[in-house]
Amino acid sequence: MKHETVLHCPICHNDSDALMPDDACVVVYPCPQCGALLRPKPGDCCVFCSYADDLCPPEQARTARE
Repeated sequence: MKHETVLHCPICHNDSDALMPDDACVVVYPCPQCGALLRPKPGDCCVFCSYADDLCPPEQARTARE
């Protein structure tokens, strides 16, 4: 399971390294470059599932079971 990913800010287009928690879906994440508060797109559980290179660990585990 991946815990490190790259998060892409849709506002300033900055790419930043981020750590994803094992047991939580992050629904608000401040962009380290511009300070925008990123929120999940409709239907996504968290900002990582919306804007990162990888799904969050809970979603990685769920898709691995399917």
